[in-house]
Amino acid sequence: MTARSVRTGDVQAGSAADTADADDLDVEEALALVREDNGTAHPGGQRPPGPPPQGSGPAARPDAHHRATPWPEARAIAARAARTVTRGARRAPVSVRLDDALGLTLAAPLDALTDLPSFDTSAMDGWVVAGPGPWAVRDEGVLAGHAEPAPLTDGEAARIATGARVPPDTTAVLRSEHGQTDDKDRLHATRAVVPGQDIRPRGQECRSGDQLLPPGTLVTPAVLGLAAAAGYDTLTAVPRPRVEVLVLGDELLTEGTPRDGLIRDALGPMLPPWLRALGAEVTAVRRLGDSAEALRKAITKSQADVIVTTGGTAAGPVDHVHPVLRRIGAELLVDGVKVRPGHPMLLARTKENQHLVGLPGNPLAAVSGLLTLAEPLLRTLAARPAPEPYTLPLRDEAHGHPYDNRLVPVVLRGDSAVPLHYNGPAMLRGIAAADALAVVPPGGARPGQEAELLDLPWASAGIGVCFT
Repeated sequence: MTARSVRTGDVQAGSAADTADADDLDVEEALALVREDNGTAHPGGQRPPGPPPQGSGPAARPDAHHRATPWPEARAIAARAARTVTRGARRAPVSVRLDDALGLTLAAPLDALTDLPSFDTSAMDGWVVAGPGPWAVRDEGVLAGHAEPAPLTDGEAARIATGARVPPDTTAVLRSEHGQTDDKDRLHATRAVVPGQDIRPRGQECRSGDQLLPPGTLVTPAVLGLAAAAGYDTLTAVPRPRVEVLVLGDELLTEGTPRDGLIRDALGPMLPPWLRALGAEVTAVRRLGDSAEALRKAITKSQADVIVTTGGTAAGPVDHVHPVLRRIGAELLVDGVKVRPGHPMLLARTKENQHLVGLPGNPLAAVSGLLTLAEPLLRTLAARPAPEPYTLPLRDEAHGHPYDNRLVPVVLRGDSAVPLHYNGPAMLRGIAAADALAVVPPGGARPGQEAELLDLPWASAGIGVCFT
């Protein structure tokens, strides 16, 4: 249901134009926007500008939602929870072959195992020359990958390939386009020769033992190249946190189109690659239906570092996550977050070295939970650097919730962010086209207002990098 069909008493949610603008709000948000704090509606279904009245209305009620954790604080709690694990039952660093190290974090410094380059090499195709010209050219040239060639004598030159080892006593490398030979096969320079030109001297980039990269560096394709050049076959890295996904709900189909009151499971296919993009190793995806006992057994038997559940975090008749967590004695660290969509999300410590992130069942609400709780938790467990926060002005107005932050899918266009439609809690159409999520403050944001942005992994790193 959209805001167009929401009524409070006899008052519909605004005019046609107003409801078109509110079409991206869920039912609860739409009701909050059109209700007076004393239960009556404002003309046109719009709340007057400015903060909500104090001491009345939903904010004054001691309900569970408004005891929820503020959005920035929830992210900080998730990061702190991971740091507690890394100080205590931290998993030991692992030795990983270069082919498997992309996306990990270095657990030890990357020190040069040799000088780079390890011998004087030619930076260009051309001739190596000794002394002043003209030069007599040797019959045999110098190729890359061969042992050290014989020394040159003054007045002698030899053909050389880029990357080949420079003979002893070489004065310079003369580029192919800067020299020519006469009919007696003598080489003449067409421009001045400077001693040492186009020679990469041994140790130009580093000396053996130099620190190339510190611990905590994210392993990118360039890091892999540097490690290989420096002679590494393996890297010492922080292991990926192991994540098990538990998909809850009897109403979910795994194939075909929705039918007979059943819907397709969107989170089962979406969460594993997204979690891998956040640095996790997904060890299992299990579909449990709406069974409290199956959920209890799955949680207590799991050996994962992080368990991610989908749905069941509210207070409905088959919402079993809270009762099961109480039953097993889990410590609830975050129980609801002041963010839309996704406010029923939760974070719990189930064991000394294990956490559970409870995501709402609606797809975009689950994405909100991923970026609010799972991202800082997994990033810290994987020792990945935190992204630098940044803001951009919004090109269009972004509707806000009266009391909570909203996460709104946006596309980046030049130096601004454009909010997307289809951003209700159950919708994925907006996020599928998005580059980022904008953090919209309570009350909304006007055109031109700066908003914090959360990059999506594939938009910031590239699919080939992040989904490994």
